[in-house]
Amino acid sequence: MTVTEATEIRRSRRKYLGTPIDPDVVSRLRELIAEYCKVGGIRMELVVNNGEAFKGFRKSYGMFSGVNDYVGLIADGNDDTATEKLGYYGELLVLHATAMGLGTCWVGMSGDRSLRVSGNETLVCTIILGNTDEKDSLKERLIRGFAHRKTKSAREMSAIEGPAPDWFTQGMEAVERAPSAMNRQPVTFSCKNGKVTASVNPSPLGFLAPGLLWLDFGIAKLHFELGVGGGKWDWGNDGEFVRQ
Repeated sequence: MTVTEATEIRRSRRKYLGTPIDPDVVSRLRELIAEYCKVGGIRMELVVNNGEAFKGFRKSYGMFSGVNDYVGLIADGNDDTATEKLGYYGELLVLHATAMGLGTCWVGMSGDRSLRVSGNETLVCTIILGNTDEKDSLKERLIRGFAHRKTKSAREMSAIEGPAPDWFTQGMEAVERAPSAMNRQPVTFSCKNGKVTASVNPSPLGFLAPGLLWLDFGIAKLHFELGVGGGKWDWGNDGEFVRQ
């Protein structure tokens, strides 16, 4: 399964079996994290076999069970695009994990306090990984039904002037499948006479924390790129996409 195919089946999982992840899979995850950290100039850390981080109601909000493995996403405050890049590469890791048969979930809370930060670093988010049953639990189905009552269409997330190429439409179809904090889907993709850019408005955040907004930004950019079939984004607000 490719990462693009994984966008079709990825869904948030909250109930895990608590069994160890296959060592070969762990090794591959570490390789991918090392690669993304080097290429993106970011920091992500994989934690395995630590069931204390999400144990108990206060740490999991009663929404997660059987969690032993996760990735900490740590942003450097000296890099204005760090959180956006963590969203981009974090979602790429999620899709690889999905393709390898793992359940995953983005969690907008810090999780393990043993993940050390220094200087201007901030533990922005965690990604849960692990073995799951093939079928969702009743609680997962109920939570998913509540969370996905309202979603934006590709048209609602697009600003188009002039004719839009077919590949733009394909990219937006993939954006529709991108996870988003509180299902806000805050990213707008503009296509003006063939020039494609992406932007977010940090002002009307509501309950959406700034860090989660920029994570969503990076996640959505990745999905667009995968839907198109290749390309490169400029980092930052109003960054341009160049198709390859």
